Amino acid sequence: MRRAGGVRRRLGLLTGAGAVVLALAGCVPSNPDAAGSGGTATPTDARTLRIGTTADVVNFNPLVGNSRTDTWVTNLMYPAMMTLDDAGQKVPAVATEWGYSEDGLTAWVELRGDVTWTDGQPLDAQDVVFTIDAIKREELGTVAGMIGAYERAEAVTPTRVEFTLGRPDGAFLSSVGFWMPIVPEHVFGRGEAVGQFANDADWVSAGPFVLREVQRGQRYVLDAVQNYPLADAGRPWLDQVEFRVYPDVNTEVLALRSGELDMIANALPPAVARDLAADRSVQLITVPSLGWAHMQYNMRRPPLDRLEVRQALAHAVDYEAIRQVVLGGNAISANSGVLTPVFEQWADGSLREYAYDPALSRRLLAGAGFTDGNGDGLYDDLSLEMIYDQADPMISTWAELVRDQSREAGIDIRLAGLERNTYVARSNSRDFDIYAGSWAVIDEPQSNFTLLFAPDGFINYAGVDDQRLNELMAQASAALTVEAAREPLQEISRIVHDQVYDNVMYVERFNFAVSADWTGFVPKPSELLSIVNPQSLARATAG
Repeated sequence: MRRAGGVRRRLGLLTGAGAVVLALAGCVPSNPDAAGSGGTATPTDARTLRIGTTADVVNFNPLVGNSRTDTWVTNLMYPAMMTLDDAGQKVPAVATEWGYSEDGLTAWVELRGDVTWTDGQPLDAQDVVFTIDAIKREELGTVAGMIGAYERAEAVTPTRVEFTLGRPDGAFLSSVGFWMPIVPEHVFGRGEAVGQFANDADWVSAGPFVLREVQRGQRYVLDAVQNYPLADAGRPWLDQVEFRVYPDVNTEVLALRSGELDMIANALPPAVARDLAADRSVQLITVPSLGWAHMQYNMRRPPLDRLEVRQALAHAVDYEAIRQVVLGGNAISANSGVLTPVFEQWADGSLREYAYDPALSRRLLAGAGFTDGNGDGLYDDLSLEMIYDQADPMISTWAELVRDQSREAGIDIRLAGLERNTYVARSNSRDFDIYAGSWAVIDEPQSNFTLLFAPDGFINYAGVDDQRLNELMAQASAALTVEAAREPLQEISRIVHDQVYDNVMYVERFNFAVSADWTGFVPKPSELLSIVNPQSLARATAG
């Protein structure tokens, strides 16, 4: 069988694997220690890490899971081919190397040959083929939207997979490699539809842990896998991981301080993080977001179709004040760019954040012909509505600052905090003047930028339609190396910045609380990977 040559990405082996999905809130469960459930459900002499979460498991099938705890639990059992390093780059997990043919129509991955499922079956190339074919056929989860170029796959050898693509797609391998959890064909293939497989008993794992005990709304206990070659010692130091479900973060904090918990999995609100920072029994571990908070201006509606108006809006906001006052310093500047500093391989150091300058905003608006006929300090015909999710405490707070600061620039912004479903519906129908929100993960600009800025992009809320951007996005998408994609992506970022197609305000930094007795965690960017990832928990130690 022909082995595809061409572009190759070879990296030294690292331990761990990760694949995340965007999270939805779970139900509100009871305290796991209530009703006589006692302390841990494990022997007192076991090396057990007790992790608090505020979301119950909804689905044990990693291809369709949709809560935070779904992801944390299933990530420990179903590995991905790649994981992230602390600079946001995709690095080996189950895969050892990968690349593309010269024409970009064949992608290939080489797998480790020493990973086995806990029932003794090898994790091999056929499992990868089975998984991606099931996702394509049944349109399962977020990965289904990432494989538009995918046509078919073949297990050429037990450790080599070759993917046939309908067009060159430089983001295909890193997207599938990172986001797609591999499932065992001999288990998940038993039913008629993979997406309907409940996977709620007799779990089979190829990660560092395997699920053993489930008490819905209470706890989920996983045992260490004895043969896990991605761990330094061939198995985790831990014997068990126990996820314990709590109704809210305040209850989690009390449990952490009392010794009932060792870690809180969900990110802490800034006020809670400030309080815990003074507690010597607790350590805070900080990781950056893979996305950003932003405002988009609907260019389908005048006067937001005018560059001077968008520039005036951009210079009417004090971004550093928002980062310090609202987020307590738990955010960094994105330099008003869509290639944030978190991704070192893409970031463009030439961009600078929009300066807070209300006087400049007024000059821009006056030059564009706006006047203050009422003498109230506000420009006529410039009253704009900003929509946001009223349940998001950060955005709800900084929206008020944006409104107040914009008045200094002569701009009247009317706030519309909406119930979540209404907010999403109005965003999707582009029924707004200003959209305030945040992206949880924008990790592959080669593909994500098309969603954001192509005329038919699913999340092109601003209505961007720029021929030069379209050309650059096509060029970047077809690039098969970081080096080839970097220049068009950076030019896209500069155009977006200069035209104020997206006003990127900050990259949040998330704080996670752990008992000071624990060490060895491997932090990764994003709220969901954080320190609750396979590589991290395989290395965690206490004492």
